[in-house]
Amino acid sequence: MRTFVALLALASLRVGGALPHDGLRAAAAGIQARYSSGVNLVEVYATVTGADGEPVTGLSREAFEIDEDGVPQAITVFAAGNLPLSVALAIDRSWSMTDGRLALAKGAARSFLDGLRPGDRAMVVAIGSDVEVVTALSADRPAWMAAVDSLQRWGTTPLYDAVIECLDLVQPSPGRRALILLSDGDDRYSSATASEALERARRADVIVYPAAVGRTRPLFFAELAALSGGRSFEAGDGRALRAVFSAISRELRSQYLLGYTPAKPIVPSAGQWRSIRVSAQRDGVRVRARDGYWAK
Repeated sequence: MRTFVALLALASLRVGGALPHDGLRAAAAGIQARYSSGVNLVEVYATVTGADGEPVTGLSREAFEIDEDGVPQAITVFAAGNLPLSVALAIDRSWSMTDGRLALAKGAARSFLDGLRPGDRAMVVAIGSDVEVVTALSADRPAWMAAVDSLQRWGTTPLYDAVIECLDLVQPSPGRRALILLSDGDDRYSSATASEALERARRADVIVYPAAVGRTRPLFFAELAALSGGRSFEAGDGRALRAVFSAISRELRSQYLLGYTPAKPIVPSAGQWRSIRVSAQRDGVRVRARDGYWAK
């Protein structure tokens, strides 16, 4: 989780209430600037779902509680809705993906990209024997589609290396960041270990949605999603894969941005892990968010 310097202009947009679309864009950009106040602001993106697994919308700031290292924090920044998104879409195109699986993955990916909103940015990454950025992060919709269409089966699957590289690629982007990973879930010939990939995900500020294509979900996918505040899936056929992308799209359009100034000041020279727990005061809901951040 990143730590940002609070922006007075962000508070003037509307602290404590849902922001209009222009306000959401300004909020997502504004919290990354530096202001002379010197106040540290931590941002947390939270997904709230009901018993049916569908996103719960319409919650106010007062519905949420945040604890850092077990200490309640005062939420000073709040936004709800379709926050601007920077997303890396990583597709396994290795030999272990059959022609049929890759075709299904490409079709579902095109549908997802077509549903992104104006102002969202995306990159397409191919996972083979190496990790190839087929198109860099941009708002160029035709380039996204051409990149997906160009994918052909090739190589092995250095899955752990790919996760680390994709996280590093999207991490510097402004606003809300996400990684959507489509793979059969088997790592082959990574330099990194699964533990190293999970630790990088834990320290990054990127929501990860891994989807296992044509097989059961590996434990690595479940852990990757849990650490980042995302959700893991399995999809055995084309219909299931389209449903997976539809579910991810609904979540990404319904998340909440919560910001707070840590009650315990951050010492710039000392790195420290701080745990976060987000809850919502509504019966029958589940809140997913990152489990902490590296304060430095």
